[in-house]
Amino acid sequence: MKIVIKDFRTDGDNKFVGFKITDDAGNVFVIDKQVPLAEGKTDEQYVTEALAVGQAEIDDWQASFAHVGKEWDAEANAFAAAPAAEESE
Repeated sequence: MKIVIKDFRTDGDNKFVGFKITDDAGNVFVIDKQVPLAEGKTDEQYVTEALAVGQAEIDDWQASFAHVGKEWDAEANAFAAAPAAEESE
């Protein structure tokens, strides 16, 4: 996954961090998180903390692709079996 910081600013008592995330398939997810300001915290620490706060949402987004592209067998009420890989002779 490629993660790009799209926003990074102070908003009241919080650091506002926005991310644009692109997965290996080219799907894009945009998420914004706020974390409390703290004396001595580095920009990298804010980014790391904000990403950790949003990780469950990022995981859910990735999980949403689990069945995309699969074929549905309506008679069997199940996903159609994927074709077996051809064996080399």
